[in-house]
Amino acid sequence: MPWKVDFYDKKVKEDIKDWPAHIKAKFAKTVELIEKVGPKEVGMPRIKPLGQGLFEIRIKSDEGIARALFGMIKGQIIIILCGFIKKTQKTPTREMNLAKERLEEIKNEQKTKL
Repeated sequence: MPWKVDFYDKKVKEDIKDWPAHIKAKFAKTVELIEKVGPKEVGMPRIKPLGQGLFEIRIKSDEGIARALFGMIKGQIIIILCGFIKKTQKTPTREMNLAKERLEEIKNEQKTKL
């Protein structure tokens, strides 16, 4: 079964579409690779586990550094929970908390559908 990558909502997708061209291109290539072989096989330096069911797609180019935080749900579905251009060494706490909340929300919705 192939992997599927989707976005939490339209705003997350639009935020990533607004990234600089080279960063966006590297992101698209990474997503294609994830869909082909899965996030574990892609591994570091492109995919990093953050704990608590969160992972990050790591993009670096001459235009800057970007991150997209994601979680996995039911089987081989990946949901991009948020994306941002890094301005500091550490992933912003606000972005981590947002991703955790969104992942929990998605998992709770799945439980109610069962």
